[in-house]
Amino acid sequence: MLTADDNRLLTETGPGTPMGELFRRFWTPVLLSRDLPQPDSPPTRVRIFGEDFLALRFTDGTAAVIEPHCPHRGANLFFGRCEKGGIRCAYHGWKFAPDGRCLDMPNVEPGRQRDAMQAQIRLKTYPTREWGDFIWAYLGPDGTAPELPQMEFALVPPSHRYVSKKLQECNWAQSAEGGIDTAHFSFLHMSVDEAEDAAIGIMSRSEAAGDKERVRWLRRDGSPKFTVMEHPAGLVLGAARAADDGRLYWRISQFLMPNHGLAPNAFPGENYHGQTWVPIDDTSCWVFCYTWNPERPLTDDERAKFRKGHTVHGDIDAEGRPIRNRANDYLIDREEQRLRSFTGIVGVSEQDAAIQDSQGFIADRTHEYLVPTDLGIVRFRRLMMESARRLTRGEAPPAASAPEAYAVRSGGAVAPAEEPLEAVMMERFGSVDGRAARESVAS
Repeated sequence: MLTADDNRLLTETGPGTPMGELFRRFWTPVLLSRDLPQPDSPPTRVRIFGEDFLALRFTDGTAAVIEPHCPHRGANLFFGRCEKGGIRCAYHGWKFAPDGRCLDMPNVEPGRQRDAMQAQIRLKTYPTREWGDFIWAYLGPDGTAPELPQMEFALVPPSHRYVSKKLQECNWAQSAEGGIDTAHFSFLHMSVDEAEDAAIGIMSRSEAAGDKERVRWLRRDGSPKFTVMEHPAGLVLGAARAADDGRLYWRISQFLMPNHGLAPNAFPGENYHGQTWVPIDDTSCWVFCYTWNPERPLTDDERAKFRKGHTVHGDIDAEGRPIRNRANDYLIDREEQRLRSFTGIVGVSEQDAAIQDSQGFIADRTHEYLVPTDLGIVRFRRLMMESARRLTRGEAPPAASAPEAYAVRSGGAVAPAEEPLEAVMMERFGSVDGRAARESVAS
């Protein structure tokens, strides 16, 4: 368990907080590229880390994240007009370029005074990039933006990936911990009767068409043995369950600083999945989701499933709010729960959200009893809190300057019981940290 002070350190990401400052030293996804559909489309409100911003796409097609208030009188530029390479405030017509320069001040007479004011005035803008069908922003100190993290989903062609986002109504850390805690699969996403597994969709979740062994191993061993290893971008988390013939079934996930998680499901040739948890404020977050296959394009059928809610992707409305949510108790079906599944809730994403949200808007970690299967949670908390504390002492997070270390994979493997995780990683991925060989990424 954590102390109350440690819990605040882990969960609070507003301006000036240690964790908030840590987050701001990394590139952060703020929107899907499709949220800004065309040049000069209307600005979009963005709220992350307890602060308000605007995102827009300028005439040349480049995306930008900007301060929302006009420097003149503070009018909100959400009501402004995007036009001809800039945004014009609707109040008095001041216009700003993508780099924040003031281009026009119609309510000031032309002359040297206006020229001097225009040269001095700047609208605050933030480094912004499009990468992997996300719009990323860097909100840290000026001049400190690192390279973008070279995550594999963004390295493959667009035809090989699918991305989405979903709202979650709880603190970012407990949602992230839900992704790190892979022991829960033996219950949360399982049927109550082995015969029902295929009927309720367990087989599709495992992405092992006809491979009932994985589900059987998950069901049979609810107490996996965890091994956690550090690497330059974060943590490798291996969970070993008893398989057949004295072997172990490894489900290997990744946590990448400060808020990315890669799911442990994929065997070679299958789709990989990941999530990035972005705090909106201390009691809600956006979960950016991505599925990719480094070897082939995703099929139309796969994309259709993801759009309706499948694996990490939620069944959401046009605004990204899950159809099953806090307000309607996730449409829990008690008869379904009594007869077939542990939750009575449809969807892996929705089952995760229901349980994570049920811990409260901010989980109270001063009252919990951790067990050996919580090793990954302990290491995640330690890494995040130590990194935040080091930053307050002036030590920048090393992971932010290691973009190539993010090109890693997670997934499943079966190995002899005597093999340690390091050997399993080498056999499964060709490297101890799971780094994907660049030449194996489709181009």
